[in-house]
Amino acid sequence: MENMKSLADQIREQLVNPAPGEPELKPDRKAKTERKTKPKELPQIIADMLAYDNSNNKSMVHARFDAKTVRTMNQFKMATGIEVTRLVSFAVKNLFDTCPELKATIKQFIQNNDL
Repeated sequence: MENMKSLADQIREQLVNPAPGEPELKPDRKAKTERKTKPKELPQIIADMLAYDNSNNKSMVHARFDAKTVRTMNQFKMATGIEVTRLVSFAVKNLFDTCPELKATIKQFIQNNDL
């Protein structure tokens, strides 16, 4: 029974006492230092999304997205920490702010309905 060792115990033992003729296994120090790079500056749009406050928004809209877009939005959330709700809210607001023809279309519709 004493000779029975788990695989983890065998690997630990090999790391501490390598067999003769085997190279000693040491952690690669370069890999660790390469990972500790300085964080890159955020693109302006991500900084704007982080600054965007949607805490007062209470209305909800049910929207449907294709699977690829949902996967991309979830990956964006993991990469930046920005919730999907904030991303969509910011994107729609930014769309209406940057495309005045959308507001003009709405205004024209309202004026035609009043007649």
